[in-house]
Amino acid sequence: MRKLRLVLLVFFASVVQALACDVCKRNQPELLQDISHGTGPQADSEYYIIGGAILLVIFTLIYSVKFLIQPGERSPKHIKHKILKPSPEL
Repeated sequence: MRKLRLVLLVFFASVVQALACDVCKRNQPELLQDISHGTGPQADSEYYIIGGAILLVIFTLIYSVKFLIQPGERSPKHIKHKILKPSPEL
């Protein structure tokens, strides 16, 4: 129970630190207020860069989970079988 409380305390402390302060809330564009510190994107093209990065991360996350759950390699000569099946020499 103590470990759970400690984990929750650290989690909530990090969330509170990540939220923007009052000065940053004023300087951020309306879309990003209360999310982060700093001035935020300076030009409209930066929103496209951020959107592209978000799409790339989501795409990578989806395929990472997909291939972790069901890798799809069925060949008996695949390198994973050298690790899964110990050689008779050992």
